[in-house]
Amino acid sequence: MEKKESNNLKMKSIAERDEHIQVQVIHNYLLSAAREMMRNLKRTAYDTIIYEIQDFGLGIYDRKCRLLAESPGLAIFTRGNDFALRKMVEFLGEENIHPGDVILFNYPYWSSNHTLDVLVSSPIFVGDELIGYAACKAHWLDLNQQDPGYCLDTTSIHNEGLILPGLKIYKRGVRDQEVENLIRFNTRIPDRVIGNMNAQISCCHTGEKRVQELVNKFGLETYNFATQEILNHGERIAMSRLATLPKGTWSAEDWVDDDGVEKDKKIKIKVTVTVTDTKFIVDFTGTDAAVKGPVNLPIGITEGVSALAFKGLTTPDSPANDGNFRALKVIAPEGTLVNAQHPAATFTIWPAIHIPEIICKALAQAMPDVVPACSGGEVVSVMGVGIHPVTGNFWVEATNEAVGFGGHADGDGENAIMHLSEPGCRNNPIEVLENKAPLLIEEYYLRQDSCGAGEHRGGVGATRVYRFMSPGNAVTLLKKTKTRPWALNGGLEGEANHIIVRPGTVQEEKTGAINEPLEAGELLVSSAGGGGGWGNPLHRKPEKVLEDVRDGYISLESAEREYGVVINTTLWKVDMKATSKLREDRLGV
Repeated sequence: MEKKESNNLKMKSIAERDEHIQVQVIHNYLLSAAREMMRNLKRTAYDTIIYEIQDFGLGIYDRKCRLLAESPGLAIFTRGNDFALRKMVEFLGEENIHPGDVILFNYPYWSSNHTLDVLVSSPIFVGDELIGYAACKAHWLDLNQQDPGYCLDTTSIHNEGLILPGLKIYKRGVRDQEVENLIRFNTRIPDRVIGNMNAQISCCHTGEKRVQELVNKFGLETYNFATQEILNHGERIAMSRLATLPKGTWSAEDWVDDDGVEKDKKIKIKVTVTVTDTKFIVDFTGTDAAVKGPVNLPIGITEGVSALAFKGLTTPDSPANDGNFRALKVIAPEGTLVNAQHPAATFTIWPAIHIPEIICKALAQAMPDVVPACSGGEVVSVMGVGIHPVTGNFWVEATNEAVGFGGHADGDGENAIMHLSEPGCRNNPIEVLENKAPLLIEEYYLRQDSCGAGEHRGGVGATRVYRFMSPGNAVTLLKKTKTRPWALNGGLEGEANHIIVRPGTVQEEKTGAINEPLEAGELLVSSAGGGGGWGNPLHRKPEKVLEDVRDGYISLESAEREYGVVINTTLWKVDMKATSKLREDRLGV
């Protein structure tokens, strides 16, 4: 009898092992399929904003629109796509979604982003049974919005371009030419927009086919079991990390420069974070009301950027899935900046970029040794639009600048990398940008002294100088120029972002977000902010300060002014005697 029970236990153990292996195989197959979707998209897209900058978010979802696997892209799309898919299915009705359909969706209050971020999705059927969705959201450069390139001062959704409220570009496998014509005649760059749409459709079909192959191999019952295990495991690892975080409630706030219309009025975002044993609650009560200009946020993107901060704290080393976020709750009162209601303008969604850092600012009160100081705090985007002098066609190109990251308990902030809201993105290579647009990049360098001083300094931002080779409009996107990146534990703030138009002329202007015509030969200088410092700068090792000076990150003046370090420039050594005296005087020792 005992031998029989022992054999039964052994067989059960083997079955559980085999079951676990199957789940891992299916999970990795889904992740591989998502990466293949990404490669397909990048190889077939028409615009650099997709294939170079990676301004997209894509993944594979179950029937309930829960994320199973994604591929790196614009991280703030991750949860926003989940929200958008659910709204799309709710609007259309699941009974009206059929094999061979491909659906276009960009209504901001439901799609989680502005009108140019278009979600393309295809349902995944096995036989007659709907089992999930493949979806890809990517930035289209034009949908007949008020201004070419980007809108900075719209006051209604009805100024912000063509709305695609769940239109089917394919119905049961047949392309709808009327829908394509609608899009083609509502954009300034029809070939590029249709080309990007086709790339997204192909991307979704890739995901759809791979899932169908997977189900055919393992069977639908095994597939469904595995996907639920993937989500449950995602929840377990997030909950295990959540259990280690300090428990309590903390608040923080930060400011958006303006709404693009009332330019003398800053806008407050307030966040209260509550951590319990089972919940991570992000409450935006106290945030300013929705504004006239286009910086209002759809609730889907507010949830998405909150999820980004939560994942960074709990499961940064594992691929995202819906289970990771079951403990997250977002409270965003309707009618505020972070939960826009129709017809609020939503085109310039830059306040969303600030939210993960405001969440970190609140949590820094409880975990200063875990959370870094503020980064440069922005995605500094520069866009040019106009008529190309060679082709005579409308052109529009963009790139992002790299900010410094905040210092932290374990070391200095990284220099000049993409903002934490877009960790899967890149900027446009100079060679590509100059090839695609009548622009010349005259200088590109690390911005000295932009970093906040500290025992662990912030990283430095980057500066880039653009010369327009033909008349066009410069469009700059940044909404954190009037407040500086905050520091921690006695560090100093970093330098803020800024734009300088026509430097060295009587028309020189230091500014932020603009849409301004430039003549051939005129310059624009974009400077991204540096990260805040961590800890008292007077406690930084003098040898590290010398190294920073030699590397060009900080100036001799900053070394002495902020760090109390005197450097002998003849020998290029620290004058230890003078440094000790200066620091003792400042510390009051």
